[in-house]
Amino acid sequence: MEDKKIYLLAELTIQPGFLEEVKAILREALIPTLQEPGCEALYETGRRDDPHKVVFFEVFSSAAAHEFHLEQDYAKRLFAALEGKLAGAPIMTNLNAL
Repeated sequence: MEDKKIYLLAELTIQPGFLEEVKAILREALIPTLQEPGCEALYETGRRDDPHKVVFFEVFSSAAAHEFHLEQDYAKRLFAALEGKLAGAPIMTNLNAL
């Protein structure tokens, strides 16, 4: 049986001077995202060797659950609040279970 879950690894590089502000923005969206139907996991992490790199690991039960997440007001506010604070385009990697 095919696994329909969405496994996503997202890496954002934050411009110097915005890291604490971005962390606050991310914290604001964490709890409501984890409470969404279909959100199975969301880890907001960073890299010790690159403190301005923020890394997310997300698992949604289906593409529809992930789409629902992207349509939420707090997710839209998060994306809007990140504008001008990133050093380059986010790196998004779709993963699959082994």
